[in-house]
Amino acid sequence: MYMKKYDTEGQKIVAVCDRNIIGKKFKEGILVLKLDECFYKGDEVCEEDVKDALSGATMANIAGEKSIACAVACGCIDPDTVIFIEGIPHAQMIQI
Repeated sequence: MYMKKYDTEGQKIVAVCDRNIIGKKFKEGILVLKLDECFYKGDEVCEEDVKDALSGATMANIAGEKSIACAVACGCIDPDTVIFIEGIPHAQMIQI
């Protein structure tokens, strides 16, 4: 998995994406999922790194089976909120 962190205006944003789909674009109806390397491709990380980063994030964009599984496992994403675009799972998280 690739993970990139952003610290901006007091927000901690995390982008996580499976390696096999980075740089690709998926479309289904009016939904488009564009997994730009410039946004998602940071460090190559393990599951524990993803879980730690998501636990401290205020916002997150997560795409791919492995990445979503990590987010669900650490309780940051409810599996019922995951959408699928051309079979690719995607979720966003915002801490209020």
